[in-house]
Amino acid sequence: MKNVLCLLSFFICFAVSAQEEAWVYFNAKANEQSYYDAPLTMLSQRALDRRIAQKINIDFKDVPINPSYISEIKKTEGFTVMAKSKWLNAIHLRGDVTAIRSLKTHSFVDKIVFANKSLNLSNKTVKTAKVAVTDKTKNTRVNFAYGVSENQIKMLNGDVLHQQNYTGSGKIIAVLDSGFPGVNTVAPFARIRDANKILGGYNFVAHSTDFYKGGTHGTYVLSSMAGYKENVLVGTAPDASYYLFVTEDDVDENPVEESYWVEAAEKADSLGVDIITTSLGYFKDHTNPAYDYSYSDMSGDATFVSKGANIAFSKGMMVIASGGNEGTTSEPHIGSPADAFSVLAVGAVTSTGVRASFSSIGPSYDGRVKPDVMAQGQSAVLSDEKGNIVTASGTSFSGPIIAGMVACLWQAFPNKTNQEIKDMVIRSSSKYTSPTNEFGYGIPNFSLALGIVFPEIEDFSESVKVYPNPTPNFIRVDFPESFKNGRVLFYSAFGKKVLEQNNIVPIEPISLESLTSGIYFYTLEFNTFSKTGKIIKL
Repeated sequence: MKNVLCLLSFFICFAVSAQEEAWVYFNAKANEQSYYDAPLTMLSQRALDRRIAQKINIDFKDVPINPSYISEIKKTEGFTVMAKSKWLNAIHLRGDVTAIRSLKTHSFVDKIVFANKSLNLSNKTVKTAKVAVTDKTKNTRVNFAYGVSENQIKMLNGDVLHQQNYTGSGKIIAVLDSGFPGVNTVAPFARIRDANKILGGYNFVAHSTDFYKGGTHGTYVLSSMAGYKENVLVGTAPDASYYLFVTEDDVDENPVEESYWVEAAEKADSLGVDIITTSLGYFKDHTNPAYDYSYSDMSGDATFVSKGANIAFSKGMMVIASGGNEGTTSEPHIGSPADAFSVLAVGAVTSTGVRASFSSIGPSYDGRVKPDVMAQGQSAVLSDEKGNIVTASGTSFSGPIIAGMVACLWQAFPNKTNQEIKDMVIRSSSKYTSPTNEFGYGIPNFSLALGIVFPEIEDFSESVKVYPNPTPNFIRVDFPESFKNGRVLFYSAFGKKVLEQNNIVPIEPISLESLTSGIYFYTLEFNTFSKTGKIIKL
């Protein structure tokens, strides 16, 4: 009997190990123009208002995935569709390698990328923080009794914003984490419950509307922004509104969590969220080591989750990510999405402003300053799922502490773009003129940020030009030199991608000789700007 059990265990293990993770990318979408003509079928009015305020165009990424593609994919046996992303026009599959590879025969499949790089033919360093427990009503003019949470707010001069009634009111923060048990019942969250500040959420891991289940980490994170217990704990954005999304599976470290994260970010965008904060990260320590990333992948846009984070920023949201807790390990660098070009990555300091030894360091692999800023992450004051006021350590908490203050700052400057708000935070920081790999630009001074003045943002939609139009065989693109990593994609009238040109250079000719005469739609993409249009090939 023992031998039979061992044999059975072997086959079960083999079956599990044969399951691989992959992203299948599509090369087109359907009925694109109909969505442009009726944008409320894709986005809420609040989301559209955010785009209009920041002069951001609706584009190809906003259009849903063609459902017929997914239906056709599902006709093949041997895998399960785990998640999907309209932004990246991709689905996440788990299953048999041969079955997944067979999908390349579909004309609408652009490419297949396995999470296990060794399977491609041609990641989590920042674990959910290990929490070490140590043990009013709205005012018209706010003078909070911060109690023991005072230091983590006053270190940032956040109390100055609160005293001027900038407490996050009117801003919406999406929290992407592992679960939020207790938030619907315990006392430190009564203030936001009573004010109807919890707008909703979703559990992408369980495919359930019950986001109060899962790991307790999200409860701790939320309390750093929204918790309120007079004379003990006041969060950095006690009057902001919140969506709570579960994207992290505490049981398994798997690449599908990146896809859940991007799904949640897309949902946040469609709901009109202003700020995404996440204390999750992906680098090493996957359940299957074959899915681990290397430092060279921390280059701003290499991982699925960092691609999603950059797109989220391009839609007008601020994206704030904890830098990671690997500062004392053999691989001390930040993970993703903290490495992403557009993300405000946050490291951790002690109560006295000294870098916490566990805080992951920079730079990103391509040499950019990371982390961007720092906040208290060692012995941060929080609430647990039972309503106890506790202390815990990790960049998991310095990140949302900053996110809450960003909501307050943005409330003070409602007409600023996300890029302007990000620049204000960085420019107010203690090491702005002399950043380091350990400290980034330093600790922000939100009182100073209130006084930073920027010129009105240029209307880049007018300064980016595609010409000549109509054209016999080539086009040129004129755009500001500050724009980086540009590419242009061309689609047929039926939505099929027919041409792509990467690393475009201002005014340098782009050949269209491979295209037949007709009407084509194009999408121009840069780090923080995109533009769509139509061109006629003669």
